Amino acid sequence: MNTRIYIPSDTTAKALGADRLARKMTALAVERGVGLEIVRNGSRGLYWLEPLVEVDTPQGRMGFGPVKEKDLDALFDVEFWRGGQDHPLALGAVEEIPYLKRQQRLTFARAGVIDPLSLADYRAHSGYQGLSNALALDAQAIVDAVKASGLRGRGGAAFPTGIKWQTVLDACAEQKYIVCNADEGDSGTFADRLVMECDPFMLIEGMTISGLAVGATQGYIYLRSEYPLAFETLNSAIATAYANNLLGDNIQGSGCRFDLEVRMGAGAYICGEETSLLESLEGKRGLVRAKPPLPAIVGLFGKPTVVNNVLSLAAVPFILDQGAQAYADCGMGRSRGTLPFQLSGNVKRGGLVELAFGPSLRELMFDFGGGTRNGRPLRAVQVGGPLGAYLPESQWDTALDYEAFAGEGAVLGHGGVVMFDDSVDMSEQARFSMEFCVAESCGKCTPCRIGSTRGVEVIDRIRAGENREANLELLADLCETLVDGSLCAMGGMTPFPVQSAIKHFGEDFVSTPNRVLEEV
Repeated sequence: MNTRIYIPSDTTAKALGADRLARKMTALAVERGVGLEIVRNGSRGLYWLEPLVEVDTPQGRMGFGPVKEKDLDALFDVEFWRGGQDHPLALGAVEEIPYLKRQQRLTFARAGVIDPLSLADYRAHSGYQGLSNALALDAQAIVDAVKASGLRGRGGAAFPTGIKWQTVLDACAEQKYIVCNADEGDSGTFADRLVMECDPFMLIEGMTISGLAVGATQGYIYLRSEYPLAFETLNSAIATAYANNLLGDNIQGSGCRFDLEVRMGAGAYICGEETSLLESLEGKRGLVRAKPPLPAIVGLFGKPTVVNNVLSLAAVPFILDQGAQAYADCGMGRSRGTLPFQLSGNVKRGGLVELAFGPSLRELMFDFGGGTRNGRPLRAVQVGGPLGAYLPESQWDTALDYEAFAGEGAVLGHGGVVMFDDSVDMSEQARFSMEFCVAESCGKCTPCRIGSTRGVEVIDRIRAGENREANLELLADLCETLVDGSLCAMGGMTPFPVQSAIKHFGEDFVSTPNRVLEEV
């Protein structure tokens, strides 16, 4: 009987040589007469260990990592397929690795465990049980379950998902839509990609349930154009779902219909904003729409539309399978369930950490991340993407909770955590924030379009030592205008990193004429 060996197939593992590793391992197995069955699983998100090779043994899956092609001869010499640990890369039982064991994996319970494109694997791990339960409920009961779970939008705004669904359910229309915002563009984020590449049926199931909940028969996944592997994986999984009567007409004999397709994004950060996304999905330029009306009432093609992030929809199968209370039992205050935090930047152990809301940012960065990769002191951390505030050490004990972060003038956003050591120049980071807005603004409103350009100019003058105090005052006024006058969060949040950098790292905003001249 062949021994089953797991080698991840997600984008990051492939970039680190997983495909070449799998090919060489296959060739060595034939050469040495060893019976191996290589399964291309998804990644568990322990990226400092990728490629992570797992061996199926009677005692569970044993890990070796990070494994390179050059390591394979030595691994075969110690007969690694028997699960022995007589090798420097041996990690023991994968489930016992502290980084993984300490997590509360609800959404990512299957990631790295199953073959992403095996429907049988998915079902063997509770897949489609949520849909089965949903088919036995009426629409209002499904919405009520999502409300009771406390699930809030995981894309950044944290709006209660059940309330949004209720609005669409109550809207009268012959056609309604479900739109998944998979345009994951925040710096340091990759959780959406992991869902789509490592557990695509979960997203498909979640969208199908949402369609049943609000009376929508058509769904679209608006996918970031930089995710070609996710595009391929999703389309393959969707085809399998259709072939097994899990999409299309009369799903599982229920008389219900739901169709789903993937649309590639336009390569613009602003299309992560829901109304701009809808414009792009309709084939137009991705410009932000004024609200009201809300997309839940007048959305895609003018019809009531649920627009949810990947992680929001991916949480739904668990809620309908295990019950709303099981989800609500995790977390704290109004922040219920879990959030997959993504550690990146200058971090020793980068990767995905799914936790119930409540632990501190310091615990996440040090207990899981292990501090900085280069060993230098950590100085600042940006949470919530390029529009999130920069947090100094005095704020690292803040609980990972929407309200706690809001109280500090910060945002959790999509859960991206980017770490910076003490060599970072925070005036340069502030300039980047304004420059990012210049490049990514849709240009529809004046505060965002013009204000960000003026912001770069003012910061350059401050860094050059030109009338510093007056320009700092001008920058403060400009930030206030952006916050209060912008049409959407692109311009409205751009000042957050700038203001936090000035407030907590003001010493970096001193005369640096040589650096400014070099940039110009």
